[in-house]
Formats: sequence, structure tokens, C-alpha cells
Amino acid sequence: MEYIFTQDELQEIARHVAKYPEKKSAVMPALWIAQEKFGWLSNEAIKLVATTLELPYAHVYGVASFYTMYFKKEVPKHLIEICTCFSCGEMKGKELLDFTKEHLGCNAQGFSADGKIWARAAECLGACDTGPVCQISNRRYRHKLTEDKLKDIIEKLRNDEELPYERIPLYDQTPIED
Repeated sequence: MEYIFTQDELQEIARHVAKYPEKKSAVMPALWIAQEKFGWLSNEAIKLVATTLELPYAHVYGVASFYTMYFKKEVPKHLIEICTCFSCGEMKGKELLDFTKEHLGCNAQGFSADGKIWARAAECLGACDTGPVCQISNRRYRHKLTEDKLKDIIEKLRNDEELPYERIPLYDQTPIED
């Protein structure tokens, strides 16, 4: 595989660089662009980002290895991260993660039997008021999870369907009964 950015990708990186006083501040979006292109961040992909931003490899690798959203090994195409922290955990987040892994037939790494989906626990996703919650492929959230919602998500991911953003009301408008 050849590790190069297209002109469009280089222009997108340049737009990010222009936002900051120093190039190194654009390392996260550049890593994101590389991961989107290659599926994960191999040493070659990290070197490409370092070269593109004229930064030391160690700096770029340090950023990539610090954050869990950057994958340093080859992983399935889709990721379902279910929050199991306190609020979501109290609302059955751990049980929903177990259900998801069982439904997918996951191996010890959380990779589905068909190799298309990865399921893992997430630290707080910051949506405690609409938990239990999951994040799909570092992008879309799904709130107020149920087993049926997870089955629907899994079916769509297996078919490589794009999941739209989920719109939820900020506040439940239901009147409180005395």
C-alpha cells in the first residue's frame, strides 16, 4: 500500500493548519484524515502525518497512542462503543454491551464473527441524561439504548448503511404528575 495524501486531503490538512499558530496543533485532525483514509494508523500512516506536518514522528505517535479514538492496529470497519460508566452503567450499559457482543458472536477482542463490527466499552460519552448511550464509529451517538435499538444498529452496520444523526429533544417535555 502506498501512503500518500491526495491533493484534496492535503488541502483539508492545510485548512486545519491555518487555524492554529503552530502546525503541531493540527496533528489530531491530520491523524483523523489518515485514519479515515487507511482504516487505522499504521507506523507508515503516522509517518505520513509527521512528514506532512513537518513534525517529529515521536510527537505524532505520542498523540496517536494517547487517544483511544485512534486505532494503532487493524480493526473492523465499524465500531460500537457502549458507555458503561456510572450513569449508563446503572441503566444497564454493561448488560447492553454483553448483549451486543453475544448478538455479534464477538471474539475476545470484541470483533464480530463476520469481521465487520467491533464492540467495546467506552468511558463516559458525556450524554448521561439520555443514557444508556453508544457511539458508532467515532461519529454518531445513539441514545436511550435498548436491545432492539442495538439490533437495528447492527443490521444497518452489517449492510454498510450510513447512520443518520439521531435527533433527541434537549428536555423531556412530559408534565410531572403529582
